[in-house]
Amino acid sequence: MKIAVTGKTGQVVTSLIERAPARGHEILALGRPELDLTDTASIAAALEAATPDVIVSAAAYTAVDKAESEPDLADTVNARGAGAIAAVAERLGVPLVHLSTDYVFDGTGERAWTEDDATGPTGVYGASKLAGEHAVLAAHAGNSAILRTAWVYSPFGANFVKTMLRLAQTRDTLGVVGDQRGNPTSALDIADGVLKVAENLIADSDPALRGVFHMTAAGEASWAEFAEAIFAASARHGGPAAHVNAITTADYPTPARRPANSRLDCGKLARTHGVALPAWRDALGPIVVRLLAEAD
Repeated sequence: MKIAVTGKTGQVVTSLIERAPARGHEILALGRPELDLTDTASIAAALEAATPDVIVSAAAYTAVDKAESEPDLADTVNARGAGAIAAVAERLGVPLVHLSTDYVFDGTGERAWTEDDATGPTGVYGASKLAGEHAVLAAHAGNSAILRTAWVYSPFGANFVKTMLRLAQTRDTLGVVGDQRGNPTSALDIADGVLKVAENLIADSDPALRGVFHMTAAGEASWAEFAEAIFAASARHGGPAAHVNAITTADYPTPARRPANSRLDCGKLARTHGVALPAWRDALGPIVVRLLAEAD
């Protein structure tokens, strides 16, 4: 299967490049300059030239705080860009897997969010991603799967795990937010899930396989608990570690409001696609070990 993926350097596309060969698939990573999400013509030209069997829409504007001061750019990339990708998939007659986010919800409540829950983004980033979901469904609802994920980390790019390990090299104690909860999710596991969903879309025309799904690792944590697990894994292998001081969201103000409850219920994905990502604690250790080895 030939899979065209938007983006060249993001965590998910890099993970797809690593994981796809074992499943017999080819990844064509398409990004700037040939594919620019602010340029609809370039999106069409690059994807049509790739002649893919499946398109994965992975690239996005993800600077959550900066989006508050760049709403037009966030909307152009995350909404209009996503719609343009879906329109090409419709013209080519190929399935589309589109990645979205927990930020489409308002972050309230005491239980994990399901796909049937009402959305209500509280910031520009979440609103732009929700508009992207709507654009995808408007253009290509008959053959698209939207996968909402959250708290992504990996051996690649910039992410929370790498930041914590870097900070622990020079600091003994770190204040980390303890009143926001979510599902830390490895981009490598996301890649495995995306590939399985893509295979299902190719193999089966069942409408139940299309639509909106949640895809995160099993288990939940606060950012502070996530940090503690990172340092515990690092310390076991002689890496840097720091004491974690759990702080409140109010203690760490940001331009964009972070959801207190980012937990996503992934039962629908497991029932429909047979995809259930591993527990986040199980996925974390090998990535920490890999990062420590690469730092040597």
